Amino acid sequence: MNTAVISVCVAVVLFVTRETASISPELQAAADAWQGSLPCGGWNCECAFSKQSCCCAAAQMDNLEEYIFNRLMNVWTALLELEKHIMETAGGRMVAFTATMSQMSGCFGPFTCDVPIPYGNVTLNHGNGYNPALGIFTAPCAGIFSFSLTVYSNKGSEGQRLYQRVALVRQGRSEAATWEDNREDAEDSATQTVLFSLSAGEQVYVQLMSGREICGDMWGQNIFSGYLLYPTES
Repeated sequence: MNTAVISVCVAVVLFVTRETASISPELQAAADAWQGSLPCGGWNCECAFSKQSCCCAAAQMDNLEEYIFNRLMNVWTALLELEKHIMETAGGRMVAFTATMSQMSGCFGPFTCDVPIPYGNVTLNHGNGYNPALGIFTAPCAGIFSFSLTVYSNKGSEGQRLYQRVALVRQGRSEAATWEDNREDAEDSATQTVLFSLSAGEQVYVQLMSGREICGDMWGQNIFSGYLLYPTES
């Protein structure tokens, strides 16, 4: 019995083309006269003889399409709400900066006291938290911040003393440092990356320690950068 129904469906599909929805009277009469059970519960003859490849599952397919459409609309609405919440939380607090030391063939230092390093070449300063005149970053809001420090020095030839110590300072206190003291390398570099929980107005900067020096940076390889990971105030 099911085989007969399937044969009718296949015949309908074969005879209906993209250009016309006509079908032979014999096939339509056979479908209308069918008295047996159908595999999907019912036959929509109006649909079957007016649309290409339409069958008795048309109603179920319409319901499925509507269900999927409603689900997609719900997901889209949820994404819009999430985007709105993110913008309300982080809007106006996009904070990031990157700065390098000016090119130098000589050395910065040594000095008789600790000296903030002037990273004067600013390539990024979203939120204007970094002051290139002072070399100091001031947190515009409370949050978790990531800071990265790269120190490079080149004495030009082996046998000369590489002698640098640079510290990342938060509110006057050294929190991380990198140093070098040897006569084996003509040049060397090191990088530190740290996370700080800062209150609004707290300051972070880099300083060269007393008696040390940074030399021969011709390509801006001494870098100070940072960004707001996420705000912590309500």
